Amino acid sequence: MSKKKARTYSAEFKAKVALEAIRGDLTVNEISKKFGIHSTQINRWKPQALASLKASFNGKQQKADSDNQKLTDDLYRQIGQLTCENEFLKKSVWE
Repeated sequence: MSKKKARTYSAEFKAKVALEAIRGDLTVNEISKKFGIHSTQINRWKPQALASLKASFNGKQQKADSDNQKLTDDLYRQIGQLTCENEFLKKSVWE
Protein backbone atom coordinates (compact mmCIF):
# COMPACT_ATOMS: atom_id res chain seq x y z
CA MET A 1 0.00 0.00 0.00
CA SER A 2 1.55 3.30 -1.04
CA LYS A 3 1.08 6.49 0.91
CA LYS A 4 0.31 9.78 -0.78
CA LYS A 5 3.00 12.33 -0.22
CA ALA A 6 1.79 15.62 1.23
CA ARG A 7 2.01 18.44 -1.27
CA THR A 8 3.69 21.63 -0.23
CA TYR A 9 2.67 24.99 -1.63
CA SER A 10 4.64 28.19 -1.84
CA ALA A 11 3.63 31.20 0.23
CA GLU A 12 2.90 33.04 -3.00
CA PHE A 13 0.47 30.34 -4.13
CA LYS A 14 -1.25 30.24 -0.75
CA ALA A 15 -1.65 34.02 -0.78
CA LYS A 16 -3.07 33.94 -4.29
CA VAL A 17 -5.67 31.32 -3.36
CA ALA A 18 -6.53 33.03 -0.07
CA LEU A 19 -7.02 36.37 -1.81
CA GLU A 20 -9.39 34.74 -4.27
CA ALA A 21 -11.39 33.39 -1.33
CA ILE A 22 -11.36 36.76 0.47
CA ARG A 23 -12.56 38.61 -2.64
CA GLY A 24 -15.59 36.34 -2.82
CA ASP A 25 -15.98 36.55 -6.61
CA LEU A 26 -15.97 32.75 -6.76
CA THR A 27 -17.27 30.13 -4.37
CA VAL A 28 -14.84 27.95 -2.44
CA ASN A 29 -15.73 25.01 -4.69
CA GLU A 30 -15.01 27.07 -7.82
CA ILE A 31 -11.67 28.19 -6.40
CA SER A 32 -10.94 24.58 -5.48
CA LYS A 33 -11.48 23.45 -9.07
CA LYS A 34 -9.60 26.44 -10.50
CA PHE A 35 -6.42 25.77 -8.49
CA GLY A 36 -6.75 22.00 -8.08
CA ILE A 37 -6.74 21.94 -4.29
CA HIS A 38 -9.26 20.74 -1.72
CA SER A 39 -11.81 23.21 -0.38
CA THR A 40 -10.76 22.39 3.19
CA GLN A 41 -7.31 23.76 2.43
CA ILE A 42 -8.81 27.01 1.15
CA ASN A 43 -10.91 27.29 4.30
CA ARG A 44 -7.70 27.01 6.36
CA TRP A 45 -5.67 29.50 4.35
CA LYS A 46 -8.33 32.22 4.25
CA PRO A 47 -8.38 32.92 8.03
CA GLN A 48 -4.58 32.68 8.17
CA ALA A 49 -4.34 35.33 5.47
CA LEU A 50 -6.85 37.57 7.22
CA ALA A 51 -4.97 37.25 10.53
CA SER A 52 -1.67 38.10 8.82
CA LEU A 53 -3.26 41.10 7.18
CA LYS A 54 -4.58 42.37 10.50
CA ALA A 55 -1.22 41.87 12.17
CA SER A 56 0.55 43.82 9.46
CA PHE A 57 -1.55 46.88 10.23
CA ASN A 58 -1.31 46.84 14.00
CA GLY A 59 2.47 47.08 14.19
CA LYS A 60 2.91 44.11 16.53
CA GLN A 61 5.15 42.31 14.06
CA GLN A 62 7.43 45.33 13.72
CA LYS A 63 7.67 45.64 17.50
CA ALA A 64 8.41 41.93 17.82
CA ASP A 65 11.13 42.19 15.16
CA SER A 66 12.62 45.19 16.96
CA ASP A 67 12.55 43.36 20.30
CA ASN A 68 14.19 40.30 18.73
CA GLN A 69 16.94 42.44 17.20
CA LYS A 70 17.59 44.15 20.55
CA LEU A 71 17.77 40.78 22.30
CA THR A 72 20.16 39.44 19.67
CA ASP A 73 22.40 42.50 20.01
CA ASP A 74 22.46 42.14 23.80
CA LEU A 75 23.34 38.45 23.55
CA TYR A 76 26.19 39.12 21.12
CA ARG A 77 27.51 41.83 23.44
CA GLN A 78 27.44 39.40 26.37
CA ILE A 79 29.18 36.72 24.32
CA GLY A 80 31.93 39.18 23.43
CA GLN A 81 32.36 40.25 27.04
CA LEU A 82 32.50 36.68 28.31
CA THR A 83 34.99 35.71 25.60
CA CYS A 84 37.28 38.56 26.64
CA GLU A 85 36.99 37.64 30.31
CA ASN A 86 37.67 34.00 29.51
CA GLU A 87 40.80 34.86 27.50
CA PHE A 88 42.03 37.15 30.29
CA LEU A 89 41.58 34.41 32.89
CA LYS A 90 43.35 31.84 30.71
CA LYS A 91 46.34 34.16 30.32
CA SER A 92 46.53 35.06 34.01
CA VAL A 93 46.36 31.42 35.14
CA TRP A 94 49.11 30.21 32.79
CA GLU A 95 51.53 33.09 33.41
